[in-house]
Amino acid sequence: MTVIDISPSVMQFLLAFIVVAPLLGALAALLPAPPGLKGRNPDQAVLRHGVTVTGAVLVAAIVLAAGFDHDHPATMQATTDISWIPALDVRIHLGTDGISLPLLVLTALLTFLCALYSYFKLPAGPSPKAFVALVLVLESGTLATFAVLDLLLFFLAFEMVLIPMYFLIARWGGDQRQPAAWKFILYTLLGSVVMLLGLLLIGLKSGTFDMVALATDNGRGLTTSVQVIAVLAIGLGLAVKTPMWPLHSWLPDAHTAAPTVGSVLLAGVLLKMGTYGFVRILLPVAPDGMRTFAPYLAAFAVVGIVYGSLACLALARTGAKGDLKRLIAYSSVGHMGFVLLGIATMTPTGVNGALFANIAHGLITGLLFFLAGAVKDRYGTADLDTLAGATGAALYGRAPRLGALLAFAAVASLGLPGLAGFWGEMLTLFGAYSPAEGLSRPAFRTFMAIGAFGTLLTAAYMLIVVRRVCMGEYTPPSRLSPDEQSQQAPRAADGPQLSGTAASQLSGAAGSRTATTPQLADIHPYEAAAWTPLAALTVIAGLWPAVLLGLTDPAVQQLLAGGKS
Repeated sequence: MTVIDISPSVMQFLLAFIVVAPLLGALAALLPAPPGLKGRNPDQAVLRHGVTVTGAVLVAAIVLAAGFDHDHPATMQATTDISWIPALDVRIHLGTDGISLPLLVLTALLTFLCALYSYFKLPAGPSPKAFVALVLVLESGTLATFAVLDLLLFFLAFEMVLIPMYFLIARWGGDQRQPAAWKFILYTLLGSVVMLLGLLLIGLKSGTFDMVALATDNGRGLTTSVQVIAVLAIGLGLAVKTPMWPLHSWLPDAHTAAPTVGSVLLAGVLLKMGTYGFVRILLPVAPDGMRTFAPYLAAFAVVGIVYGSLACLALARTGAKGDLKRLIAYSSVGHMGFVLLGIATMTPTGVNGALFANIAHGLITGLLFFLAGAVKDRYGTADLDTLAGATGAALYGRAPRLGALLAFAAVASLGLPGLAGFWGEMLTLFGAYSPAEGLSRPAFRTFMAIGAFGTLLTAAYMLIVVRRVCMGEYTPPSRLSPDEQSQQAPRAADGPQLSGTAASQLSGAAGSRTATTPQLADIHPYEAAAWTPLAALTVIAGLWPAVLLGLTDPAVQQLLAGGKS
């Protein structure tokens, strides 16, 4: 079944277009704007160019999804297979199935929303031309990672995103951007070197770099020792990008320093590349090696779940001087831990849960970083103590729509039933309850219990953040200085005499907002345009999970069965 009937040749063109168009758009962004398209100034012209290119890619991705045969999601569709380097049997092999299609659409959507947001709120930094070009190169590399079906092309696409993200952090980031950018690039490059060795080992030992052929062979052409070495090498590189504890330490610094759109793309798209590699390459190509390391992967995953949650609780407590963006970054360590736990179960239930959690995390955490950036723009800081102090920072009173949306994103992140975050975590835990044959049930049920405990910790820190940022913190009058008390006390000389009820209400609110603090700007129209799709999709995925699971489940079943339905 397809939504619209599209010929195979057009499907091929659409997939190739969404991979190549951002790269061509990046080159065009660096050229002078043609006459008549300059707008009010060159900066506006290049930002409009970014919106146009990413919008065209999003439309192409939606049409590709509409033309996708939903009755056969396990079959590679829109395939292109052209010889590139005959001596190494490297081919330009593109295709999409039920596993990669949601990630392609998510990437196109988030990049378009970031381009739209940047058109109105460009981060401070050098030339907008370079900014737009880097975002488009980043989009091209990410889309290529999810579309290519050759191991060496996968590696090239995987590495293609590193340099653009490095410059986005180093040139358009905030405080400590240079150390954060260097840590990001060093961690990911070192992991990638090890990963390349593992990919070469698989290709040379099996005689092909074709991911479809390798998945169909299901590791039968590789000895167990080769599979173990390959999983160790490739898994390390993928684990850095995921990021898996304890290889996560680059992530909080990168998120804290990155501009808003950089954080959105890093959390919503780049982290998915690591977990996608586990599902697309290691599970089907080296099943024996994965079975050897699955208990260790699950153990690191649940430690990451608990560690990320405890780090968030530490940042959220009063007096910790925690940064809101840093807290959301640590929450990603916990959420991606659920994805890794689902993959480690090596079951259809667990892997489907991991893929669902991937998409849910991209939607919810992307929205959270948008909101954290907006809060920081309005207050000039993301420090939780400042936001929650008696400085008029309570969002419910000053920017109620912004506060309500932040609360919505927070409860979605903690896995509230009916929203997207719930299904991935639930299916992951179900998969851990009954892991694949050959894996220890007692061990995985222990991991399941620890993961379930992590969901409680997630709820704890998210609710603390909502209470502190959205409601503020009441400061008793006895703890205020005389000047603060005089500012917060309702004065009859300033206007009509207040009733006792009104005066008490004003006095109660004074602990979180001084009388002299101006009202904040609530959600701007361009912010609503960038955030509404993410909020809507979070609800749709939560209420109608079969749309996504109907795509991923047949593909996962075939992948785990070695290409057999």
